[in-house]
Amino acid sequence: MPPLYPIPPPPTPPPPFEFHLKPTRQPMLWAATAYSVGIITGTYFWRPPALWIAGGVAFLLAGLYFLRRRHSLAIILVLGALFLTGALHMQLRGSTSLPDTTLQPFADGQQVEMTAHVTREGRFRNGGPNEIRQTLDVQTEEIVTEDGAKTPTLSGVRLGIYSTNQPATELSREAPTLSTRLFHYGERIRLSVKLKLPRNFHNPGAFDYEGYLAGNGIAALGSAKAQDVESLPGFSGTRLELWRTRIHSSIVAKVHALWPAPQAALLDAMLIGEEAFIDRDTRVDFQRSGTYHILVVSGMNVTILALVVFWTLRRIRLSDISATLLTILFCIVYAFLTGLGAPVWRATLMCAIYLGTRLLYRDRGMLNALGTAALGLLVFDPRQLFTASFQMTFLCVLIVAAIGLPLVDRTSRLYRQALAHWDADDYGPSLPPRVAQFRADLRLIAERLARFLGGPWSLRLVRGIAIVCLSIFELLLVSAVMQIGLALPMACYFHRATTIGLPANVAVVPLTQLLMPAAVLAVALSYVSPLLAKLPALLTAFALQAITGTVHTLGGLRLADLRVATPSLVVIATASAALVLAMIFVRRRLLLAVTGLVALLAASLALAFLPPHPRTRAGLLEVTCIDVGEGDSILVVMPQGRTLLIDAGGPIWGGGSQLDFGEDVVAPYLWTRGISRLDAVAISHGHSDHIGGMAAVLKDFRPKELWIGLLPPSRPLENLIADAHALGVNVVRHWEGDQFDLGGAKVDVLFPPQDWPVGLEPKNNDSMVLHVSYGATSVLLEGDAEKAIERRIAALHHPHSDLLKVGHHGSATSTTPEILAAVKPAFAVISVGFRTSFGLPKPAVLQRLQASGVRVYRTDLDGAVTFYLNGHTVTPALAALP
Repeated sequence: MPPLYPIPPPPTPPPPFEFHLKPTRQPMLWAATAYSVGIITGTYFWRPPALWIAGGVAFLLAGLYFLRRRHSLAIILVLGALFLTGALHMQLRGSTSLPDTTLQPFADGQQVEMTAHVTREGRFRNGGPNEIRQTLDVQTEEIVTEDGAKTPTLSGVRLGIYSTNQPATELSREAPTLSTRLFHYGERIRLSVKLKLPRNFHNPGAFDYEGYLAGNGIAALGSAKAQDVESLPGFSGTRLELWRTRIHSSIVAKVHALWPAPQAALLDAMLIGEEAFIDRDTRVDFQRSGTYHILVVSGMNVTILALVVFWTLRRIRLSDISATLLTILFCIVYAFLTGLGAPVWRATLMCAIYLGTRLLYRDRGMLNALGTAALGLLVFDPRQLFTASFQMTFLCVLIVAAIGLPLVDRTSRLYRQALAHWDADDYGPSLPPRVAQFRADLRLIAERLARFLGGPWSLRLVRGIAIVCLSIFELLLVSAVMQIGLALPMACYFHRATTIGLPANVAVVPLTQLLMPAAVLAVALSYVSPLLAKLPALLTAFALQAITGTVHTLGGLRLADLRVATPSLVVIATASAALVLAMIFVRRRLLLAVTGLVALLAASLALAFLPPHPRTRAGLLEVTCIDVGEGDSILVVMPQGRTLLIDAGGPIWGGGSQLDFGEDVVAPYLWTRGISRLDAVAISHGHSDHIGGMAAVLKDFRPKELWIGLLPPSRPLENLIADAHALGVNVVRHWEGDQFDLGGAKVDVLFPPQDWPVGLEPKNNDSMVLHVSYGATSVLLEGDAEKAIERRIAALHHPHSDLLKVGHHGSATSTTPEILAAVKPAFAVISVGFRTSFGLPKPAVLQRLQASGVRVYRTDLDGAVTFYLNGHTVTPALAALP
């Protein structure tokens, strides 16, 4: 008997995925590219605004005219209009922010009374010995000078409040005494403060600290004692920001309650962007292993959380549109709570646009979302184009979308089809031959295993193992493409070749995918019950332990510490061309795709292992006094190109600074000069403002020799020598009377003698004094030598020199009439900090130099100063700064 109702046939499997050689159209990506090129053009090639406007209107009208006649020409004309609009926008906006000069009359180091309110909550950091520093941002309301004059002001100040009281624990957020309590958003305070203007180190390659602070609304820096701070009644600020800071602080408190202090410090940074508790060594380990993006709230963190939220909402049967909208809302709330500004909002915008375009365009959503986000952000502020953060964010996504995903499409995604409709026997013949064979082989293996496991379980096991293997392959492939593609910006901005980034990210990224949702769940459940948060907290701790173990192990390898100098323009152009070719060829025929990838790999290897030619002048003796503030660091380049660095700057008294002068000041200057290795480094004496940065210099530049003279008892000196031995650097003791040739120049050691008594601690008169000569020209480098040593050198050696490096930063303890009479310099250079509390250089020293007819240069006023000695004359030159 036939059935009353016809039985519907089984559903037909969807057609298998096919890789298309022809790339899909990405109109928004091209639009963003045209606008970006226009911004660059407008920055470096000024034209009257009317010219840009006229050209843009003409291109746009022409594009509209040809829209229905010649479509391709119309698109080119519209892109030209976007190019001209970008150039016009950049010229109207200006390439830099105008500095806030309101506080300039008060920023002279004199004590003033300031009334202000807190705009960024305080954070405790270690200051100098037995000192705690709280840093916070405030907005001024009124300034009262010593003569009682009151001036209403509205400017940002980054404030450091110092106290000798110790907080209860190293990572506590609240100190136990009122004098060191943490100040919160919106509080009004009155305090006696010394203000100063922020100042960059005036060296090529130096970080633009002034611009960074200006971008954060900070016009001046201030320092005050905790006992001079008075709380005032009232609140000043917005309620929305107050709620944000309170929620932010509450989340940080929950993190510290759920996990031990070391783990909580890392989770603070990963989850909510609170980096106050991360020490420098931890940062360096993550940077060396190529996993620093894990440590900070970045686009990857936002993406992981968005994917987990979207997946969860779809699992509970919400529609695609509802899940998309709720996920976007979650990303917005998360970005708001972190309070990290442009980078997180940029990632949130990209995620929101991608999720939106995914509903409309599906297969082409990623690159169109990238172009839309980039165009929107550049229209808002075109200056973002020149920031490393903006470039790295978009380049990462572009590499994944334009190279990584097409490679996945033409490799593993094809074979994933073999795992679809796993129980259907008639699906295999519709697959490409090689994929069908792969499916048949897997099913054959499953049939063999069915004897032991049974049919259903063997099929599931084989399919599961195949999915895991393909997933690992895709992770390796995309990670490798990312590491290779990012070699150029990593070399230019961070001077690192992440040689172990691939294995580190392969291990760390999956762990982060477990850590992020587990940590968020643990924090959320802790508001309900600490007991409910136990399990996700344990999962988080497991993942974090595995991440830190991987980072410390791989980051500790010597291979991981590969530092590179700034590439030449030719290498930058070649590497950029290789990246573009790889993006274009990856969707072409196999030979072209392989050619593009090989070219990209060759460019990344060249960036890592082929050092650029140092930017020096052959046949000249070069002496450069690097601007390191109140310290010394002198680069000497010999006529045959050999290099010697004397001292590496450092903080006064050896503490209270978050800056590593070797890594953050001296090294960027050397890398900008194309110097990736040093022949020798020398320590004049053991004071912190001379040796504080030397440990980083040893690691970054691996010199052949470390020159030292007297060695008084000193833990920093002992540690430095131990570091040198560990790195294989030959430690050489030099004494008075040593003479030797170095790269075509003659070096004479004038002090100390081998029998000179050694004190109980480092002193200025321990300084190694060097006389370097080339032909009839020479320089005297005396460190911090004081009067007694100067008189001894003048009497015994009569060191006539064309150039004098003034002793002890222009202090009255040095630059005696005797040394000036013996040296008879034509030029002198003083390494000194800008408006320091020591009042250096002393007027008496400057008067003596002027009376002797010496032309004086100073790093506080002139920045890095270079002198070229050609054997006959000396030519000074100032660094060309932007």
